Amino acid sequence: MSEESLERVYTINLGKVLLSPNNQRAKRAINMIREFATRHMKSEKVKIEEDVSHLVWARGIRHPPRKIRVKLTKDDDGNILISKYEEEKKVEEKPKEKKVEEKPKESKSDKKTKKE
Repeated sequence: MSEESLERVYTINLGKVLLSPNNQRAKRAINMIREFATRHMKSEKVKIEEDVSHLVWARGIRHPPRKIRVKLTKDDDGNILISKYEEEKKVEEKPKEKKVEEKPKESKSDKKTKKE
């Protein structure tokens, strides 16, 4: 049995959650995530990680997020795991800073003598 698994990253639009009653929105959002995974990964066995659930429920049952970014992983047995997507942080090399020579500051008296 190979350890190959299918991984995909999706942004799931949960905007239609707002059409359901206030006191059922977060539950509906979880169901929408589950339906999305079933539709796109072609399997009925779906598990949602706790992090994703906490993300949906963070603002309460009435105000779930409008969009959610998730990583869907399907193993050989057809199980789908929905986890929170975490971007890989790129380490950017900072270009070498050019040394700027500072000019000595002129006092007011020096400016007056130059004008004359």
